Amino acid sequence: MTVDLTYYTPDVPNTVTVTVDGKDLLPTETVGKELSTKLTLPEHSEKLTVRLVVKDGSKGGNYSYEDEKTADVCEGEPPTPPAEPTPTEPTPSEPTPTEPTQTESAPSETPGTETPEPSDTPSAEPSESAPAVPVPSGSTPPLAETGSSSATPVIGGAALAVLLAGGGILWAVRKRRTTQA
Repeated sequence: MTVDLTYYTPDVPNTVTVTVDGKDLLPTETVGKELSTKLTLPEHSEKLTVRLVVKDGSKGGNYSYEDEKTADVCEGEPPTPPAEPTPTEPTPSEPTPTEPTQTESAPSETPGTETPEPSDTPSAEPSESAPAVPVPSGSTPPLAETGSSSATPVIGGAALAVLLAGGGILWAVRKRRTTQA
């Protein structure tokens, strides 16, 4: 039997008592904010009457509680816990077209105990233990692309041509002035 009391006022004398057929199973105990305890009923060949009395010590005692239940006789041996299921070997499945295929390796004798060897070359495929890459939400605008484009060499060439042309014009103008003077 489990008794769980929560959210009582911690600074007042809350009490709890559990009796079985008039005998104390949990003698009157002062409880603070909460109480969680497991009680074992005595062995019995007939039904037992279990009584729980909780007295809220706060002003008004609005959360006081009394209840009486009947505990049936457990016939035979106590129930045994259910047997754990035996692990079955996973059946191989075909990868779906959207999944990246991984290189196949020879199956190990004991599944789940194989430790992968570190590799000197990076793999093109994602690791199973790699953290998930966050996907941007659809509500935020995409970030600007700041890399170069295919027009960058053309723009650079045009800028160089303008500089050379300007330099040529400047040279021609100065030469002309020096010959006139």
